[in-house]
Amino acid sequence: MLRKLAFFAVLSVFLLMAGGWFGHASKPAAAQQHEAATPVDGYTVHVTAPHLVNGHVMGPYHHYCKVIAPDPYIVCQIYDTTEPNAPMTQIEFIIAKKLTRPAIDRESWNRLWHDHAVEIAGGRVKVLDLPPDKAKEVADLVATTDGIIYNIEYDGKLPNGKVTMAQAVGHKPLTAPEYEQSRKGTATTAGAR
Repeated sequence: MLRKLAFFAVLSVFLLMAGGWFGHASKPAAAQQHEAATPVDGYTVHVTAPHLVNGHVMGPYHHYCKVIAPDPYIVCQIYDTTEPNAPMTQIEFIIAKKLTRPAIDRESWNRLWHDHAVEIAGGRVKVLDLPPDKAKEVADLVATTDGIIYNIEYDGKLPNGKVTMAQAVGHKPLTAPEYEQSRKGTATTAGAR
């Protein structure tokens, strides 16, 4: 009798757990829409651009970007392809020049950062999945920013723990006077070139 009772107790617990799991997995779409937002929500602006990686022009890479703050402060998850299970290969931070230029020394900026006005003017950046007028608005906003790209190195399909810095194709290092002028906000939108 005790053995049967134990069996039914274990069976009951299993059924409750299974019911909870299946109930959660089969929530109607309307119920899922009311769940709390997560940090991965909102990476919806799709842009392509080539990058300079380890001295080689590569890409174009698929950027899926999200505005984090209105300065603007934008973060992009970057992939080699649009395949649904493609691994992330790069991350780009796109930050207003009014924030980057006063905070970053020229040598670091020239080595690690790039001016999006220069990159966009080069014609290699494409804003996808938006009507032309909205794509232009995105490009105009991003032209007010600098970017820094972290490239995740892989050995075959496995990340190897190395991170290198990628660069925009067409990046133009600034001279000391040009950079000082841009820090004061008097440089042209094309990086004083």
